[in-house]
Amino acid sequence: MIAFGCSITDDVLYARCAEPGIRRAAEPDSEIIANSAAGSIFRSYNLIMEQAARHEDLEALVLVHQDAEIADPDFARKVRDALADPNVGVVGCVGAIDVRSIAWWEGSVTWASFTHRYPEFGGGDVPAFSWWEEKKRPGYARTGEVDTIDGFVMVLSPWVVSKVRFDETLMSQIHGYDFDFCLQVRELGRKVATTDFQVVHHHSLKLVSNRESWMQAHMKVADKWEGRMPGIGLPNWGAAPEDWRTRARLAEAEAGAARLERASMELVADAHERELKVMRDSVSWRVTAPMRRVSAWARGARRSRR
Repeated sequence: MIAFGCSITDDVLYARCAEPGIRRAAEPDSEIIANSAAGSIFRSYNLIMEQAARHEDLEALVLVHQDAEIADPDFARKVRDALADPNVGVVGCVGAIDVRSIAWWEGSVTWASFTHRYPEFGGGDVPAFSWWEEKKRPGYARTGEVDTIDGFVMVLSPWVVSKVRFDETLMSQIHGYDFDFCLQVRELGRKVATTDFQVVHHHSLKLVSNRESWMQAHMKVADKWEGRMPGIGLPNWGAAPEDWRTRARLAEAEAGAARLERASMELVADAHERELKVMRDSVSWRVTAPMRRVSAWARGARRSRR
């Protein structure tokens, strides 16, 4: 039996996004655990895992953000195929290797079979590189073992559901939970992997709503894992003396936040460009072109007479 879990803070958003995708992917015997959020996502997911762990016939627990919509009608089969290897503990549709912090996208992203659907400017999609059919994908796109996945959809094996929990001591509402969880699973000898199921992530073009919260999570996860997992928690320029450690953490977190904000601005610029192209390609734009030229000529003539 495959169970599905969602932590809900917005009933309308859940009903519009996550619920239709869960219904699409669920099987007749699937349990759907859709709970109101119990504080942080760490706590909420742990409660869902406790409930799912009671099922002796559990094959997988799928944790879904309320704004994530599973779009793959063959989802259940793909989950079972991915978990057929008993060493695989966590599966997602987005993952990266060479990851050093909660800013996992700064590693080498090897798979991303989702599309980012935004509401701004009348709405639009930004498909990730693995969303397209195989012949259009870049050569580096591959499924398989990664360091971490993006947690908007996380598939957990029964072993992980029984043995691992999200670390509530990190004291973050949402940031860093997925990276920390994947590190726990890897430390216990299980693999984190990607597979080819498709998801639509309904999300604003603004990628981080609270910069300070994101930075605090960045530093706490780095502090926790430095020395336990290779490369985690070290500044890009190497280890720092003890009295510089906090400043090094803060500088790395600030740089990561700035890069994330720049990525948000690039998404906004791309959305503007797509909207402008659609407008310029429209029949109404072409039909009114002569009037715009006359209007521009008239404005120029008036300025020349002043």
